[in-house]
Amino acid sequence: MKALISFVIRFVPRPLLQRISPIALKIASVANRGTQVKCPVCESSYKKFLPYGRIARENALCPSCLSLERHRLMWLFLQENTDFFKAPLKVLHIAPEHCFISRFEKLPNLDYITADIESPLAKVKMDVHSIPFPENTFDVIFCNHVLEHVEDDLLACSEFNRVLKPNGWGILQSPVYPLEKTLEDPKVTDPAEREKLFGQRDHVRKFGLDYAERLRKSGLQIEENQFVKELPVDLVKKYALAPNETLFVCKKGN
Repeated sequence: MKALISFVIRFVPRPLLQRISPIALKIASVANRGTQVKCPVCESSYKKFLPYGRIARENALCPSCLSLERHRLMWLFLQENTDFFKAPLKVLHIAPEHCFISRFEKLPNLDYITADIESPLAKVKMDVHSIPFPENTFDVIFCNHVLEHVEDDLLACSEFNRVLKPNGWGILQSPVYPLEKTLEDPKVTDPAEREKLFGQRDHVRKFGLDYAERLRKSGLQIEENQFVKELPVDLVKKYALAPNETLFVCKKGN
């Protein structure tokens, strides 16, 4: 199973994967029912979540809603630390995740816009380097696991800063590696070489521990939030969260 999932993630185009994954995982959802782990997003329970990743992580993917560790942590953070589920908010969700879309669309308090340059799940086709909305439009922006793909991450973040309202905020997750400084080289264009250097064929950089500091250069305020460490250990285990994952929460800067 781990080898199959790793192969599919590496070589099946993301837009196709986004379309077929929910159907393919229905069987796994039925076969894996149990009570050992629970997804806070869809509230389904299983003996164990499915493995996921190019180097497959055990107990990672919810077969019902397709949430991963980072999605379950984000959901809990939104519930516990924000007014996301109650306040009237205009939301821009870039590269929207399958586990969130229908749930966010159903929230009557949200004016919810999904956008991406290629995702079949998004309703607005948009390049994050040039966001087609006026300044001070959005209360909230979500952009998870996107900035490692784009040509100019700081330009994208400056666009987020521009379209956020004065009290706006967002969550900007990306893979962060134990490197002192972010690794990038625009001269590297060969997919195999990119996979070797940056961890994935469509990645153009490998973010290091300077991730938050780097994004602050765009004008955004970035908080390195350790919400997961505030949760009881038994809940971290029950929801199969990554116990050391940082949430990168942004606010509009000057």
